[in-house]
Amino acid sequence: MGFDLGNLLNQYLGGSSNTDSAQAADDFQRVAETAPRETVAQGVTQALKSDATPPFPQMASQMFDQGNPQQRAGMLNQILSTVGPQILGSLGGGSLGGVLGGLLGGGQTHVTPEQASQVSPEQFQEIAAKAEQHNPGIVDRMGDFYSQHPDLFKAIGGAALAIALGHIAQSRQQNDQ
Repeated sequence: MGFDLGNLLNQYLGGSSNTDSAQAADDFQRVAETAPRETVAQGVTQALKSDATPPFPQMASQMFDQGNPQQRAGMLNQILSTVGPQILGSLGGGSLGGVLGGLLGGGQTHVTPEQASQVSPEQFQEIAAKAEQHNPGIVDRMGDFYSQHPDLFKAIGGAALAIALGHIAQSRQQNDQ
């Protein structure tokens, strides 16, 4: 008997679930592997924007902390491609801008995994906050990135996972009508 995506997602319709965080993480992993990436990205984005979850910069920092060097570089590059290093140069009285300037010196436009290791989760939270202020669309872009890295998104906990799964279930239900 195969995996029934619809039945699993029905548990999350209405935005609440009686499952624990570990179950939500397992369910999210299965859905992320099975559902269309765009649908998963929309669910993740809705969780990042939800009033029932911590603010986006805080969740982004949490995922940054859990990421491996390649994922950290990917997160930084997503933000930099949206707002550019000049916007981020004003961070932290210029100190964080100095770190980014050092990382991106010499005309370099992408952060490497080694360079990303020099950025702390706290600094990334500051970067995410500034990026969201400058361009609220960064949340959508990061939602798409996190949908491609479900292991990162699972790190933010059961409530956000249940919200994402609820939105994925609603999207699936609307597409089936």
